[in-house]
Amino acid sequence: MRRWALRRRWGFSLLHEALQVASTLIVPLGTQVVLRLDLPGAPPSQPILRGTVAEIVRAPADGSHSYGLRCADGVELKAFRQDFSILKQVKTGPIGDVARVSLEHELHRYIIYRCVVGSQAYGLNREGSDIDRRGIYLPPADLEWSLYGVPEQLENRETEECYWELKKFIVLALKANPNILECLWSPIVENTSEVADAVVARREIFVSKLVYQTYNGYVMSQFKKLEQDLRTKDELNWKHAMHLIRLLLQGIGVMTERQVGVRVVGHRDALLAIRDGGQSWAEVNGWRLALHREFEEAFQRTTLPDAPDYAEANRLLIWARRQSVEVHHEG
Repeated sequence: MRRWALRRRWGFSLLHEALQVASTLIVPLGTQVVLRLDLPGAPPSQPILRGTVAEIVRAPADGSHSYGLRCADGVELKAFRQDFSILKQVKTGPIGDVARVSLEHELHRYIIYRCVVGSQAYGLNREGSDIDRRGIYLPPADLEWSLYGVPEQLENRETEECYWELKKFIVLALKANPNILECLWSPIVENTSEVADAVVARREIFVSKLVYQTYNGYVMSQFKKLEQDLRTKDELNWKHAMHLIRLLLQGIGVMTERQVGVRVVGHRDALLAIRDGGQSWAEVNGWRLALHREFEEAFQRTTLPDAPDYAEANRLLIWARRQSVEVHHEG
């Protein structure tokens, strides 16, 4: 059985580790806290009862020493980190606590769309290349509507898998997120459903001129970081450089073809040469600048709308939610 990162992250063992880490972090002065147990005051007086609200007036140098607390009536006491909770967290309680959801429900059962992305989908894979899977999950309405809510994504880093909750997936698609758009156009779909098929069938509503701004801006900022690494560290992430070039090629295709071309087999040799360090930085940067110019020209000529179709995306989401209610109600 797959061990999902969400469950590992919020499972009892991880919660125990998180508490251990939290105990080593210093809570700042002025924070209001709630006592977890009865404690003696200073100077000695009647015990200060569990549930009392106090303020941190002295913080320790490290997690192994006590805090100085002052109650509303001015009585002071000493307490270790495990002796109190932060008031803000106490008031929130379990609301929005995905730990409860992840422990009580096998959320990966609600994956409605699974596809392969990355090198396998791009046509850049070699022997031993990882298989990266992405997709959508749609939890039952009672989980979505509950006080606790559901996580925006399920992730398993060991198996290179990530699945976004449907609304999050659609929101990211509307923002022209390349990872999400590639899911919608992946040539390798392993599992789908009625709702997922409907989303894929309407995928053109997510494609607009916003792709130009999103892709171009990201590539420009990342190339600046690569140049900085080259200057300051004399090192370069050639794999990242390759994918930035690939993203520009993809963006140009979106402007001209009105769809997201995931496979780049026509540029396979040139892209892999970058990844392997077979081209100089000057050559790579020169190609990048030429692609930026081509991207700009394609943007000027494209017939894509200025923005994605938010209204249609909203209708699609509401329909999917209703479908989910009917399916789980019948089940």
